[in-house]
Amino acid sequence: MISSRKSSQRGITLIGIIFVGGVIAMAGLLAAQVVPTYVEFQTITKAANKAKAGQTVPEVRALFDRAAAVDGIKSIAGQDLEVTKEYDKVVVSFSYQSEIHLVGPAFLTLKYSGKSN
Repeated sequence: MISSRKSSQRGITLIGIIFVGGVIAMAGLLAAQVVPTYVEFQTITKAANKAKAGQTVPEVRALFDRAAAVDGIKSIAGQDLEVTKEYDKVVVSFSYQSEIHLVGPAFLTLKYSGKSN
């Protein structure tokens, strides 16, 4: 007995593959630009933790600047740090923003802030 029912095809079309591939490529390009800024944020946090060993504000900033020179930190300098004391412990706080050019007049602005442990 021969069935007269047509079987429907399943799968993704060529247009669908191109669209999905484009979305994945755009996400990959964006991630490739965002990841280095996050790695730099982690490096800045480590430098702030090293700098809190200083006893005075100029000493803390100098320690941070030395660590920044060694680690290649470009987004922030020692003069941008906020140095306070909490319960007789030095706390180094910082905040900055990083802009990533996307296309034309569009930018992605990432705002980072943190403090020493």
